[in-house]
Amino acid sequence: MKFSVSQSSLERALAVVTKGMASNSTLPILSGIHIIARPGAIELQTTNLTISIRHSVAANVEEEGETVVAGKTLQAIVKTLSDAAVSFESRDHIVVIACEKSRFRLNTLDAADFPEFPSYTLERSIELPCALVGAMVDKVYKVTSKDTSRPILSGVLLSVHENTIRMVATDSYRLAVCDSNTETSGADEPFTAIVAGSTLHDVLSLASDADSMMMGTNESQVVFSFGATTYVARRIEGTFPNYKQLLPSSCGTSVTVDVETLSAALRRVSVIAQANSSVRFDIDVEGEVMRLSASSPDQGDSTETVPVRAEGESMSIALNYHYVFDCVNAAATDSQLTLELQNTMQPGIFKSYGQINYLYLLMPVRM
Repeated sequence: MKFSVSQSSLERALAVVTKGMASNSTLPILSGIHIIARPGAIELQTTNLTISIRHSVAANVEEEGETVVAGKTLQAIVKTLSDAAVSFESRDHIVVIACEKSRFRLNTLDAADFPEFPSYTLERSIELPCALVGAMVDKVYKVTSKDTSRPILSGVLLSVHENTIRMVATDSYRLAVCDSNTETSGADEPFTAIVAGSTLHDVLSLASDADSMMMGTNESQVVFSFGATTYVARRIEGTFPNYKQLLPSSCGTSVTVDVETLSAALRRVSVIAQANSSVRFDIDVEGEVMRLSASSPDQGDSTETVPVRAEGESMSIALNYHYVFDCVNAAATDSQLTLELQNTMQPGIFKSYGQINYLYLLMPVRM
């Protein structure tokens, strides 16, 4: 195998495929990058047996072939090289990498031992705008559960119907729902899939430079394709919780507050809530203010009052400020946030409206 490729192109390609490498595997081959040289291009492949990624790069290929190189080592080398042509030549389990005055000799692994890239036949597929979907993923993926015993809660329910995209995530303590309208391709019938939140986040970070991506599914796989990249992951099987039954049809109190004002006030008040994550929200409808307070037996207490627009009855609720911060950060691109309450012991529901409509339901904590 012998080829040359530009350093900048190779560095970008490695940033993509290294997302698929196994980090703590007992199999060294899974920590490697499978390099395949074909006329006019090289293909890089990685897998951790849960996800598989391949990416093609234009290259001057003098001799076809394939090999497997340690991924972290190769990426570290390429990052340090000048922006010039990088040549590779592989012989007898050794690859020689040269760029201007730099030269490296690396041991390689047998390409025959590298897992074959997954084959797939898609049952459904759809074309989605990357920028919009990426913004939606940012609003929901932190709400996915990290509990491996309930894999369905680690996923995001993604549905597309009649040009409406919706994403839903829950960890059983909170629920995030966002939707937006956009022109979609291939969605004549409802498209639904449950995809790991970490997978969606990784894919959209890799596709940040692409205008659109194809997403397809079959019984066991979910496939993403954008530019020169293909990303294949296992599909989460099971039935997503019926989140709609958690959403009340009415509320007793509605409060609208400036997002930046709430964020700053919460940041100050929560300094006292380090040992106790509870922050109390006291809503004075007549005075149109909301009082945030936190207390700690060891440190003392803190309070801050913020102006609001309020309707309904005055009410109080205590919420986990870490979870409220996640909501406020997700709504940071919006100017206002609405908090709807039924009573002290029922969930609080935050809502914001814009290009992406956002709902965040949060269970209360004991006051």
